Amino acid sequence: MIVVCSKGVCSVVMETESQPSQQDAEPERKPAEKARGADINYGIDDNPPWYFCIAMALQHYLTMIGAIVSIPFILTPALCMRDEDPARGTIISTMIFVTGLITFLQVTWGCRLPIVQGGTISFLVPTLAILNLPQWKCPPGEVLDAMSDADRTELWQVRMRELSGAIAVAAVSQLVLGFSGAVGKLLRIITPLTIVPTVALVGITLFPHASETASKQWGIAVGTTAMLTLFAQAMSEVPFPGVVYRKGRGLCVTWFPLFKLFPVLLTIAIMWTVCGILTVTGVFPEGHPARTDVRLRVLQDADWFRVPYPGQFGLPTVSLAGVLGMLAGVIACTIESISYYPTIAQMCAAPPPPLHAINRGIGIEGFGTILAGLWGSGNGTNTFGENVGAIGVTKVGSRRVIQWAALIMILQGVLNKFGAVFIMIPDPVVGGIFCVMFGMITAFGLAALQYVDLRSARNLYILGVSFFFPLVLCLWIQEHPGAIQTGNETVDSTLSVLLGTTILVGGVLGCALDNLIPGTPEERGLVAWSKEMALETLPGDGDGVGSLRADLPLGKSTFDFPYGMTLMRRWKWTRYLPFLPTYKMKL
Repeated sequence: MIVVCSKGVCSVVMETESQPSQQDAEPERKPAEKARGADINYGIDDNPPWYFCIAMALQHYLTMIGAIVSIPFILTPALCMRDEDPARGTIISTMIFVTGLITFLQVTWGCRLPIVQGGTISFLVPTLAILNLPQWKCPPGEVLDAMSDADRTELWQVRMRELSGAIAVAAVSQLVLGFSGAVGKLLRIITPLTIVPTVALVGITLFPHASETASKQWGIAVGTTAMLTLFAQAMSEVPFPGVVYRKGRGLCVTWFPLFKLFPVLLTIAIMWTVCGILTVTGVFPEGHPARTDVRLRVLQDADWFRVPYPGQFGLPTVSLAGVLGMLAGVIACTIESISYYPTIAQMCAAPPPPLHAINRGIGIEGFGTILAGLWGSGNGTNTFGENVGAIGVTKVGSRRVIQWAALIMILQGVLNKFGAVFIMIPDPVVGGIFCVMFGMITAFGLAALQYVDLRSARNLYILGVSFFFPLVLCLWIQEHPGAIQTGNETVDSTLSVLLGTTILVGGVLGCALDNLIPGTPEERGLVAWSKEMALETLPGDGDGVGSLRADLPLGKSTFDFPYGMTLMRRWKWTRYLPFLPTYKMKL
């Protein structure tokens, strides 16, 4: 990246290390690539200068951190943990650490798309269903207040061990699903009318938690939502001036889209400052949830350095109800990631992801969720939609940038003090962010409706039933936890979790109805949806069609492994493994 200055004003020109100038060295792109990424600054196989990689990696890290810190605000109260417990910061640091590990593995050896893998809201729905069981509900407030610190710690850790075991065991199914190649067969029944209720119900189900958090101070919460809307939508195209110093040129002014790049962080920083001012001036009384010092002890008690490790909260436990309940989160994450892959490939000027890359991506995601469970994050891993949006905004789709971001996450994951800082964000600010975040998750699920015919009475019937029935059933199950009486406690708990998880009931219902009720492929959206998925494998054997990049070696595919491809192509048996780049089998 170079800065050209004239009369004190600088313009930024980006170029890779291997490209001396944009005009002379940029390879001519094939027509297919122009259609898939005509305005991309750095494609998936490009390697920007190291300093630009670090800057963009920080951008992805800061984009991810907003979603990461929101999960413990819902999880830890359900675990019966105190708001001021420093362990909440430990959970955040663990999530960040595992996110870095799995992101690096996914980008380098997995689907090889520039995606960030991390904690997901999708696992909160079955988590809350499990913790709503009679044996896991928190004791009354007076009982909690009478407990010693050691007893209170064991109270939430025994619940964390139950979640850890359930997440890790349930994720084995996702690992097998990917590496066995069963994803290809699954894609036959995962239709847009399956994706819509599965993903959209994640956001809809969590709205009570947004309401509970925002209601602690509605003025701050509404102001947070309004400011985030202003930055992300109304001011997204407004350039912001910045001053940079260049050796031999002095101070230069550069313009960049600040509000488009950092709307969440700007909103949190401003509203946090407002809460700080109202705290200092005494507008918020002592103990008010909107005060900035209400959880100051968390920061003071947190360790500076702490390396997360598997089983840090004790040996995980496994129960049938927990495992089957977490399968709902696994299914939701699998469907969501499959729907993200073609979009990301198009955004970063990559070919449509072949079947072996999809298989490998889902398998690695399952492996990451196993690690997340064993590490005690209380959550799984999934593709971060926020970071997908960051690629669309910055027009930088290089996987090298995401690899740098993963390294930053690993480093920050061992800084426990850093994770504790985010616990101090006032609850109403978090509630305002929830109102937007959960709404966007719902909207992403509804976006799959663009493929189906909404004039069809058949489709409207399936949508209505798959949305409304799960909400009715799951609400009743949650309000009547002991309603299911089969005579077997394990069966009762299992059915309570399964029928109390909206995304599972909605997804299964939508999938079953769409595949059983007669309808034409065009009506069901299968024709339009199939164009987004490249299920045949890329040849990659020397015919040069394995990549859209004209400057890559002949026959080299964007989705090839970084090492060992020459040896792998010599072995014929590698053509039969559905997760290897040499896979030749067709659906």
